[in-house]
Amino acid sequence: MKDDIKDYLTYKGVEWEESADLMEVASKCDVVYQTPIQRERFGERINLYEEARGKYIVDHGVLSVMQKHAVVMHPLPRLDEITVDVDADPRAAYFRQAKNGLYNRMALLKLLLLGW
Repeated sequence: MKDDIKDYLTYKGVEWEESADLMEVASKCDVVYQTPIQRERFGERINLYEEARGKYIVDHGVLSVMQKHAVVMHPLPRLDEITVDVDADPRAAYFRQAKNGLYNRMALLKLLLLGW
């Protein structure tokens, strides 16, 4: 996380913690929100992209330490940051997340086009 964001959170009195250990964090969280590493954000620093890509992958090992009520979310489409075998786990919420997003967009479009 960038320093300006951490400074803002601290300024607002928000408690936060940074960790590089996905397994430790996943065992404590209610929600794991996994996003893809976006190559375009690295510009010419391809070596940094390659270093970051694949570092944090949600797989059955991560699921095994997660709490039973926890969920895995993702904005989709995914690349390789969540293995396909995670899809069958009921804690994989990303397809439900996408479906709910579709219904929200439909409702907003109806509101904008037809009114209340």
